[in-house]
Amino acid sequence: MEAKDKMHDQKVYFCDDEELVSEQMQCLERLYDFNLTRPTEQKKRAEILTKLFAEIGDGCYIEPPLHANWGKHTHLGDHVYANFNLTLVDDTHIYIGNYVMFGPNVTIATAGHPITPALRQKAAQFNIPVYIGNNVWIGANCVILPGVTIGDNSVIGAGSIVTKNIPANVVAVGNPCRILREINDRDKTYYYKNLRFDGE
Repeated sequence: MEAKDKMHDQKVYFCDDEELVSEQMQCLERLYDFNLTRPTEQKKRAEILTKLFAEIGDGCYIEPPLHANWGKHTHLGDHVYANFNLTLVDDTHIYIGNYVMFGPNVTIATAGHPITPALRQKAAQFNIPVYIGNNVWIGANCVILPGVTIGDNSVIGAGSIVTKNIPANVVAVGNPCRILREINDRDKTYYYKNLRFDGE
């Protein structure tokens, strides 16, 4: 099996393969262009992102700088918002739903390396896809590790390290990230701690 096939099959392969390195360079060139755009060049940014990602829905906004290993393995739904320094370690597929929000400095990693040092010296790697549902909010400085699924509507608190699946409709925080509570009716009245929405 070729290294390129193993990338998407959760198998260990060696990421210093010359063909992979050459192909990855195309992504890095596009990212360079995107990250050097001026704030007024929204149309240019949109055109670059269309070429960079596997899919990008309507109404998406990505604040530079953006970082990605491949770009073409990332799938974005509609109305995705990402603040600066989103890092996509997309050596295999990342699936992001509709109306997903990313705070600053979020990392989504599909790639890992064997624990045994001898294989790491040879640039051994494996990749497991990540799935993020609709209406998810990922707080600032979160890290989402390989193989994780986050369910619809859930909120991941700032600074969390998400090592395991998070179900739908919960608030989850911490390192490792754990469910704090379910999203409930109180959240329709209070938007932050004891701060109420206007008119309440």
